[in-house]
Amino acid sequence: MPHTPDSAPLILIVDDEARNRRLLDVLVKTEGYQTICASNGQEALDLAASRSPDLILLDIMMPGMDGFEVATALKKNPATATIPLIIVSALSDVAAHGRLLASGADEFINKPVDRWELALRINRQLHRGSPPPDGGNHA
Repeated sequence: MPHTPDSAPLILIVDDEARNRRLLDVLVKTEGYQTICASNGQEALDLAASRSPDLILLDIMMPGMDGFEVATALKKNPATATIPLIIVSALSDVAAHGRLLASGADEFINKPVDRWELALRINRQLHRGSPPPDGGNHA
């Protein structure tokens, strides 16, 4: 079922580790967003095409199709090319960051994920400076 523009933004979480998906799912839902999850690259591409998420959180180090390949495929497909893409990865070297940006990523967040940084980057990509869905109350 495609998501509608008047509902809360839909975020696709892609990570091969169930624990990481659950953590991101909780953090993202706490900010007022809807989520769907994929455990591998092909599932991510299928869900991105069928559900049209508003944003994708993508792990890089996955078996089979890695995050670099997923990002490249998403950006080459006209149906998914404009979806903001935030990489969430333990990779921290400069070469990896350059490769990620070259593959079409919009943002990069290091693992372990900081809740406030995640919320800020999602908000920046989705709303371009407007307040988050909860009005920014993080008390």
